[in-house]
Amino acid sequence: MSSPIFVAIDTPDLARAVALAEKVKAHVGGLKLGLEFFSAHGHHGVREMGQVGLPIFLDLKLHDIPNTVASAIQALHGLEPSILTIHAAGGRAMMEDAKAAAPETTRVVGVTVLTSLDGDDLSSIGVQGGEHAQVERLTGLAREAGLDGVVCSGFEVAAARKMWRDGFFVVPGVRPAGGAIGDQKRVMTPRQALDNGASILVIGRPITRAEDPDAAARAIAATL
Repeated sequence: MSSPIFVAIDTPDLARAVALAEKVKAHVGGLKLGLEFFSAHGHHGVREMGQVGLPIFLDLKLHDIPNTVASAIQALHGLEPSILTIHAAGGRAMMEDAKAAAPETTRVVGVTVLTSLDGDDLSSIGVQGGEHAQVERLTGLAREAGLDGVVCSGFEVAAARKMWRDGFFVVPGVRPAGGAIGDQKRVMTPRQALDNGASILVIGRPITRAEDPDAAARAIAATL
């Protein structure tokens, strides 16, 4: 099986992004391209990164009225990413339309609760019961809407997988033991996240900002 590590390459510098991907490609399973990258380079950038030969995870976290999200996904025509994110909080109709608009080969996954948020943050925007309850609520909704899986932190993935045995679970906010957590609030090690039920792990800065990104990717892969 290929590595469950998708490296997050969120730089607006296309040459640097390609160079990074080439450096680490032997020790990761795919490339995650986020909003910063897509805003800078659009379709052209995604195609360039596709030349590296790894699956592309397009992390756009789309969240709008159903018709707009479906149209935005149709506007990605020709890119056919392996994975595409939308916000599960957009509701069932939005998720259904997003899945219907996506290519058959693309896994559409719903973001539940961002790993930069905790219970206090959720409470401040009117979501009661804490992050665990919200992840479970949105996981159930994503499953009913026909999505392929969800994005959640390593702390909720075991409960989400218990609800959805054959779901696809993307876990971001993963840091090697002793690594800086940056702007994330809920993080765990790659090994813990896999043990808890993650299908793939999204790892960015611990690899991309390392002195030797290839060695960093190799070291993390060795713990798995």
